[in-house]
Amino acid sequence: MQKEEVIETINRLLIEEFEIEEDQLQPEENLMETLEIDSLDLVDLVVVIEKNFGFKVVPEEMVDVETLQDFYDFVAVRTR
Repeated sequence: MQKEEVIETINRLLIEEFEIEEDQLQPEENLMETLEIDSLDLVDLVVVIEKNFGFKVVPEEMVDVETLQDFYDFVAVRTR
């Protein structure tokens, strides 16, 4: 999957699952603040990503994921 496809898919999922406005999805924005999610919502996000991208998320691997761009990169690397 190309990186652009990953970004489009993630954005679509965030809009659908978390009711985020598309204009809020800026790569430099903080993931948790932009999505206004808590740790329980983060579990939901992980489940959605695992289901749609077909890989298992190891929580320790997400420690450095702070921005949406970090998240896009995290998923893109794992879908190659």
